[in-house]
Amino acid sequence: MKKRILTLSFALFSVGVMNFIYGQKTEEIKNWYNGPTPGMNTEKAYSSLKKQQSTTVIVAVIDSGIDIEHKDLQGKIWTNEDEIPNNGIDDDKNGYIDDVHGWNFLGNPNGQNQDYARLEKTRICAELHAKFKDRDESGITAAEQADYAKYKELLKSIEAERQENLGALEQYTQLQQMFPMLKAKLVEKLGENFTEKDVDAWKAESPQDLQLKQIGKYIANGQLSEDAIKEGLQHLNASANYQLNMDYNDRQFIGDDPDDFNDVRYGNNDVEGPDALHGTHVGGIIGATRHNELGGDGVAENIRLMSVRAVPDGDEQDKDVALAIRYAVDNGASVINMSFGKAYSKHQKEVYDAMAYADSKGVLLVHAAGNDGVNLDENPNFPTNEYSFQSKPLDMYVCVGASTRDKKHLAADFSNYSSRQVNIFAPGFEIYNTIPQSDYKILQGTSMAAPMVSGVAALLKSYFPSLSMKEIKDIMLASAKQYKGTMIPSPGTGSSVDFGTLSTTGGVIDISAAVKMCQAKVKK
Repeated sequence: MKKRILTLSFALFSVGVMNFIYGQKTEEIKNWYNGPTPGMNTEKAYSSLKKQQSTTVIVAVIDSGIDIEHKDLQGKIWTNEDEIPNNGIDDDKNGYIDDVHGWNFLGNPNGQNQDYARLEKTRICAELHAKFKDRDESGITAAEQADYAKYKELLKSIEAERQENLGALEQYTQLQQMFPMLKAKLVEKLGENFTEKDVDAWKAESPQDLQLKQIGKYIANGQLSEDAIKEGLQHLNASANYQLNMDYNDRQFIGDDPDDFNDVRYGNNDVEGPDALHGTHVGGIIGATRHNELGGDGVAENIRLMSVRAVPDGDEQDKDVALAIRYAVDNGASVINMSFGKAYSKHQKEVYDAMAYADSKGVLLVHAAGNDGVNLDENPNFPTNEYSFQSKPLDMYVCVGASTRDKKHLAADFSNYSSRQVNIFAPGFEIYNTIPQSDYKILQGTSMAAPMVSGVAALLKSYFPSLSMKEIKDIMLASAKQYKGTMIPSPGTGSSVDFGTLSTTGGVIDISAAVKMCQAKVKK
């Protein structure tokens, strides 16, 4: 999963912030996604479930890892009862030693873990580069023309992105150097703890003060801070040194062959890994303890989170994804959350086969639509439910776009969309939940929207165990809050668009309506 940067245009700087790392005042938005529309009506749903008993549902989180020691996730982590912890033996004979809380496909038996990875296009280009780098176009055979054209296309794309990131890196570095001085000037004019209201009231007149005022607004609303600048620099450096570096070896210490899908016995049982921020936040959205006055509340109460680490800072390997899906299915997951995606996929058939395996076992796959603000019909985000070789879509798959708490801008401006491939929208903007070290943070992206739907699916399965996951999926889509005919700014472009055309349902998930539909169905 490539961590993308969104751009805020200043007159003086082009400043990027992570699309899912975003400072804000937390109390105002702490649990908006569980509240009434445009939230999911979670609390209303639980009110109608007070007289019902629930059963435990396992939700697999294929991600960067989960901090299983987080105070808000205690009692919510899946435990493999057939495995004796730390005895160095594969007690349940599933091929994975001491997989007590899940498995890490990004490590080796010595405890080393992969953090960074190349983009898939970089990996593909590196393979083609070895073949074509010293050859003239006139010497390319007819059989090689397609590969050569792809090589030139990828090489151009990688270089363009690298140059763009180098430019952003220069701006970030400049901003980091100037930020203390800029903030000091703002404090001098507006006071120590200035607010957006203070900034708006400032009658700035000179060009310099007008620029400073605009920067002050971003500081006051939390979008611009020393931490945000530092994070931007880290991700831009990661892009240059790893994601777009054809010489970087993704698997230097894992020891497997990423192209050999029969080579499956690798990894370790460190389900947190070196950077579990993303996965911990996703896990908290699904099932953090509710109503304990700590962070944001999880959607589902009676769940167990299975951490399957397969998503680095960069693009995930298809083999890791396929094996992670199969691991989750074989170990009892009813729902698999997949908050990751990439523009290229080398081993599409193998990933599809794993998805079809989940489908055949009645396990629901919930996939984030992606954060490029584009139409998926024209810009694929793998894995997908529309591979060119598929005869029909899989039943047990839901693709989720991100909605906001502002009805006038209901679709998040970064969210991907498609009237054919995206099934439903769910809250994915300004989401406050768990991160490592028992802390909390506001993040945003379709990565946050997908676990909303995973949490809803788990909640419904927990209270209505007699319903199949296919029935639950159909109910979630059928009960979506409808916004067909509601005109909003289109993600990516800002042009006016009917929200109903951005997904197959034209709606936002509504737990209360889904619960009512489930109750009616089980009474029949």
